[in-house]
Amino acid sequence: SYDNDEGNATVCGYPISIFFIVVNEFCERFSYYGMRAVLVLYFKYFLRWDDDFATTIYHTFVALCYLTPILGAIVADSWLGKFKTIIYLSIVYALGQVILAVSAIHDITDANKDGTPDNMGFHVALSMVGLILIALGTGGIKPCVAAFGGDQFGDHQEKQRSTFFSIFYLSINAGSLLSTVITPILRAQECGIHTQQKCYPLAFGVPAALMVVALIVFIVGSGMYNKTAPQGNIMVKVCRCIGFAIKNRFRHRSSQYPKRAHWMDWAEEKYDKLLIAQVKMVLKVLFLYIPLPMFWGSRWTLQATTMNGDFVSFPTVNPILILILVPIMDSIIYPLIAKCKLNFTPLKRMTVGMFFAALAFVAAALVQIQIDQTLPKFPSSNEGQAKFINMMNKSLPIKAGANQFMLESFTANEDYLTFDKPFELILGDGIPEMVSLSDGTRNTMVIVQDGVQPRPIAFKDITSKPEQGANAIRFLNGFASTVNVTVRNEDFGDIVTNNMSKYIAVPQGNAEFLIRNNAGQVCVYNQKFGFGSSYTYIITPTFAFGPNCQEGIRPVLDIRPNSIHMAWQIPQYFLITAGEVVFSVTGLEFSYSQAPSNMKSVLQAGWLLTVAVGNIIVLIVAEAATLPDQWAEYILFASLLVLVCIIFAIMAYFYTYIDPTKIEAQFAQKEPDEKQKRKSLEMARKDSVEHYKGDRRSSDSSSDSSSDEDDVIQQSKM
Repeated sequence: SYDNDEGNATVCGYPISIFFIVVNEFCERFSYYGMRAVLVLYFKYFLRWDDDFATTIYHTFVALCYLTPILGAIVADSWLGKFKTIIYLSIVYALGQVILAVSAIHDITDANKDGTPDNMGFHVALSMVGLILIALGTGGIKPCVAAFGGDQFGDHQEKQRSTFFSIFYLSINAGSLLSTVITPILRAQECGIHTQQKCYPLAFGVPAALMVVALIVFIVGSGMYNKTAPQGNIMVKVCRCIGFAIKNRFRHRSSQYPKRAHWMDWAEEKYDKLLIAQVKMVLKVLFLYIPLPMFWGSRWTLQATTMNGDFVSFPTVNPILILILVPIMDSIIYPLIAKCKLNFTPLKRMTVGMFFAALAFVAAALVQIQIDQTLPKFPSSNEGQAKFINMMNKSLPIKAGANQFMLESFTANEDYLTFDKPFELILGDGIPEMVSLSDGTRNTMVIVQDGVQPRPIAFKDITSKPEQGANAIRFLNGFASTVNVTVRNEDFGDIVTNNMSKYIAVPQGNAEFLIRNNAGQVCVYNQKFGFGSSYTYIITPTFAFGPNCQEGIRPVLDIRPNSIHMAWQIPQYFLITAGEVVFSVTGLEFSYSQAPSNMKSVLQAGWLLTVAVGNIIVLIVAEAATLPDQWAEYILFASLLVLVCIIFAIMAYFYTYIDPTKIEAQFAQKEPDEKQKRKSLEMARKDSVEHYKGDRRSSDSSSDSSSDEDDVIQQSKM
C-alpha cells in the first residue's frame, strides 16, 4: 500500500491526474457505445446476415467484452501494473476500431464498381478480427481504469474518492449518451468512391479516432499519476493459497485436530498471514457478489414497440436520467440521509437499488397489462381467423358458420371471425361451401363477381403487430386494369385486378402513395399513420384517375394503432435508473474500498463479471421461461429480484466492513516480529538439543520427551 503525499498537485482537494482519467473514460466509452450502436445494422445491411445470426454474434461480442476484464485485471495486478496495461491494451483497442472501420469500406473489394463487395469473406474476416481486438481492449482496460483512478487518492481522501466513482460513472454515461445519438447520424450519411452508400466507415471511424484521443489524453497525464507497482503473480498465488487451505483442511478433517477460526487459516503452514488476510478480504466480497447478476438481468426495450409515442428516443432515457440522478444522489439525497443520523452503508444502498429495480419491473408489468388490453386477439395454434371484403357493386348477405351479417359494397366486416374447425360459407343466395382455414392464420376473403355467382378469394394476413412501431400497409386492386403503387422509395409492385399486393412497413407520420397505371396516369393518395397499425386499402372498381381519385380508395383497418403512450414508461425508467445509480456507483466504490491493495483490479473485474453473468441470465430466462404473457415475465423478474434482494440483505447484515490498508499495515508490522520469534525459537531448540546431548551421559533421567518444546521445559526444570 502507498501513502499519497500531500505534495501531489490537487484541485479542490482532487489530484489533477483524475481529470485525465475521467476524460479518457469518456472518450473510451464514446468509442465503445458508438461502435455498438450501429453494429447490428452493420451485420444486417452490410454483411447481409439474418436477424437471428446478427443478434447472436452481437450478444456474444457484448458478453466477451464483460468476460475479458478478468484477463486485464490479472495482467495489471500481477505483471505490467495498471498504467502499462491500460496503455498497451488501448493500443490493441484502437487498432481493433481502425480494422473494423476499414472492414466497412465497400470499395476495397468492389472491383466491378457495382456497389456490392465482391469478396464478402474478406470483410467478415476483417470485422471479426477487429471485434476480437476491441473485446480484448475494452474488457482488458475496464477494471484497470476504475481501480487506477482509485489509486490516485490517499487514505485521507476517502470522501473525494467516493465522489470520484460517481464522476467516473457520469463520464461513462455521458460518453454513451452522446455516441448513441451521434453514431447513427454518421451512419445515415452517404459515402463511397464508386457508389454512394450508408457510411459505416464514418460511423466506425469516429469512434476509432476518439479511442486514439483517449489514449493520447491518458499518456499526457503520465507524469502526474500515482503508479502502484504490480506484486508478482498474485492470482496464481491466491488460487494456490485457497487450494492448499482446502487440501489441508480435508487432511485434518477428523475431530482430534483443533478447529481454526476460518477455513483459510489452514493455509498458515505454507503461506504468510498477510496473504491469507488478503485472500479472506477478496473471498468475503466475492461471496457477496453471488446474488448480484440478477440485478443486471433486466430489459424491456421491446415493450416500447407496442406503444404510441415519438417524444424521445427511449434508449437514451437511461443515460440522461443517470446524468441527472448521480449529482442529485451525491449532493442532496445522501447528505440528507446522513443528517437524519441514518447509517446508510454501501451494502444498504445496494439493497435499496435492487429493491428499486424490482419495483421498476412491477411498473413495467402494470404498463404491459394495459398494453395487452389494447392488442388484437390473434388466432391460437389451433384456430383460424377470417375477415370478408365485398368487392361486388351491391350489398351482400353472408353466413359464415354461426355468424350472419350484411356487407355493403366495397366494405369489410369490422373484426376478424375466429373458427376452430371448417365452417359453412353461404354468399347471398349462392350454394353453401365448406371453408377450411389453416391453423394459426388470419385470412381476408375477398368476394368478387364470377359470372352470376359471387366467389371468395383468400389472402393471408399478418398475425402479429408490425415490428418497431411501423405500419403494415397493402393494396387490394379491384380496378379494371393493372396498377403500380409506390410510397417513399418502396414499391408495392404491379397489382393485377382482383389481387392483393405484398405488405410494406410504413413509418409513423404522413405518407404519400403514388398510384400509376400503364398509360402513365398518376393518383396521389395521402394518409397519416400512428404506430403499429395495419391497413388494407381497396382500390374500388369505381376508381378513376383525376383530381378526385382519392374518393375511389377505401381503407380497411386490420390492426388498430398503438394507443398507450410511451410516457407511461417513464416511471419504470426512473425506478430502474435510480436503482442503477444507487447500486452501480456504490458497487464500484465498494469493490475498490474493500479490496486489498494488490487485488484492486481483480475485484473490479469480479464486479464486471456479475454484469456478464447477468446478460447470460437474460438470454437463458428469455429462452427457458416460455411464459405466454410478457407481463408474467416481468413479474417473474420482479419476484426473482425481491428474493435476491432479501438474500443479499441477510448476507450484507453479517458483513463487517474492513479497512484493507490498516489490516495490511498491522500484518506488515507483525511480520518482522513473527520472524524474530521463529528465529529465537529455532535457536532455543538447537541449544536445548546440544545441552541435552551433553547432559545425557551424566543424567539417569529416562523421561521421554514428546517434542522439542518439552525438551526446553525439561531443561529449565533441571
